[in-house]
Amino acid sequence: MKEPLIELVGVNKWFGSFHALKDINLRVAEGERIVVCGPSGSGKSTMIRCVNQLEAHQEGDIVIAGRHYGRDERENAAIRSDIGMVFQSFNLFPHLTVLENCTFALTYVKQLPKAQADAIALELLTRVRIPEQAAKYPMQLSGGQQQRVAIARALCMRPKIMLFDEPTASLDPEMINEVLATMIELAESGMTMMVVTHEMGFARKVADRIIFMDQGEIVEEAPPERFFREPEYDRTRLFLSQIL
Repeated sequence: MKEPLIELVGVNKWFGSFHALKDINLRVAEGERIVVCGPSGSGKSTMIRCVNQLEAHQEGDIVIAGRHYGRDERENAAIRSDIGMVFQSFNLFPHLTVLENCTFALTYVKQLPKAQADAIALELLTRVRIPEQAAKYPMQLSGGQQQRVAIARALCMRPKIMLFDEPTASLDPEMINEVLATMIELAESGMTMMVVTHEMGFARKVADRIIFMDQGEIVEEAPPERFFREPEYDRTRLFLSQIL
């Protein structure tokens, strides 16, 4: 395995007295696609939110491209700039157009000129196949289109890593495939990805490894073929019997 782009070493996270993550150890190489699955409350979303420090962990070490999260907030912010994230809810600014949603961070964080920011945003909106929606507002779009805008917005910052937290969970069934198709294209381009999802068809097609979590622990990790055909643990077999 190549040097990891993401490394979690002995990571623990509590919410009050609730032990949400228990001694998590995980290495993700550059270009790897990891799908994380498990029952509700298993720690899946908490784990990937710790990767970009939307949630701070209390014990252990998280290393992104060789840099450690620590007490220096400026360094932490620099590390996070390499990470894009797409959420279950689209989190678009309703008062900004699609194009403005995508250029906001480019102009205010990277301080790029408007023309350059617009060009980057239109390139990414074309990549997710909705450039014609650039002048519209989020509420004028379908849920699937809004989620593709969210993906384009994250890609505008040229991240090394993309995190997806159940990106299709709030979509109507007919809109799920258009978002998954965009994610498959992104995976095939070589992007390093961690995806929390129950879309097992996507996991079979895209994942290099599938991580199964339960009660705050990584119970099992395996390539898709082995994960689905001969899971090692009873908890994994029970989970698969309920969702397949």
